[in-house]
Amino acid sequence: MSTNDRAWVATKKGLFELRRRGAGKAWAIEHVSFLGEPVSMFLPPASDASRSKRMLASLTTGHYGTKLWASDDAGRAWREVAAPTYPPQPEGAEGPAWKLVLVWSLEQANGTVWAGTLPGGLFRSNDFGASWQLVESLWNRKERLGWFGGGYPDPGIHSIFPHPKAPDELLLGISCGGAWTTRDGGANWDLTAKGMRANFMPPEMADDGNVQDAHRIVRCDSAPDVLWCQHHGGIWRSTDNAASWHEITTAPVSSFGFAVAVHPRDPDTAWFAPAQADQCRVPVGAALVVNRTRDGGKSFQTLRAGLPQEHAYDLVYRHGLAVADDGQTLLMTSTSGGLWASGDAGDHWLTVSASLPPAVAVRFG
Repeated sequence: MSTNDRAWVATKKGLFELRRRGAGKAWAIEHVSFLGEPVSMFLPPASDASRSKRMLASLTTGHYGTKLWASDDAGRAWREVAAPTYPPQPEGAEGPAWKLVLVWSLEQANGTVWAGTLPGGLFRSNDFGASWQLVESLWNRKERLGWFGGGYPDPGIHSIFPHPKAPDELLLGISCGGAWTTRDGGANWDLTAKGMRANFMPPEMADDGNVQDAHRIVRCDSAPDVLWCQHHGGIWRSTDNAASWHEITTAPVSSFGFAVAVHPRDPDTAWFAPAQADQCRVPVGAALVVNRTRDGGKSFQTLRAGLPQEHAYDLVYRHGLAVADDGQTLLMTSTSGGLWASGDAGDHWLTVSASLPPAVAVRFG
């Protein structure tokens, strides 16, 4: 089974497996796990032999807290494993409570699984979820006390991207806390948000990297020094591995949004789901579109074919847009339960479902 033909969607009421089969290559729901349970994030099975095929899924169960589950058969059978746990909070410690609120991101690389959480802690597991350790070198940074919530009361790590050519390097995106990079496996960290600007902050703080609301950051697999960021205040791009960022001001419709995906082999090609900023957070003009650039942000095409163009109020959240390894297949899902697929890099879209539960993430695997 090609990773271009299988994906999962995490929703407020379960984890939905999608398959694309047959001559027509139509997407369909194949299986549902955790029906009725809120799935905040999942880690699909790896596509290459060097990484584990195990899946992880995080459930936020309210009264029972956050639970983590593992599967070794692509989601047919699950067992509960350890969830990240914060150490006891010292008396008088500043900042948010040292308590796991949400697992917001999960990634694996070089035998380590990374979990980004609310209230802003990064955890690592060297035994694929049997145990977790808080990365204290980041948690103990004094700058963490300046982070704050972007959409949630507490700050959170939503983007984790290992560097495919540097095993000890990892980049994080934080709302609201900018972008942070380690180049020594997590022993030391650098704030790497130079050039981003938070127009929602007082002018004297707008250029402070530590307050940037980077809604989502993605890295190009084949050109890993190229990064794209959908920021609360617009779109930013880095071509020097986050040493600096420059703003992209040419996006039509709106430069506000949450989701971004980058072509795995072409760092100049990226997709965005624009929305009306701030309070409304719906498609501009109630018409759902995707913006695509193929020249590094110099110009964009606004793609509409097959997407709802009247009375569409779908918000595509941070992890709601994904591109497959072929660079042509895309899936997009919304907090209104819509799910759309494209097989031609976004030129045309087909509705897979209009009635899923509110969706928070889609990933191929």
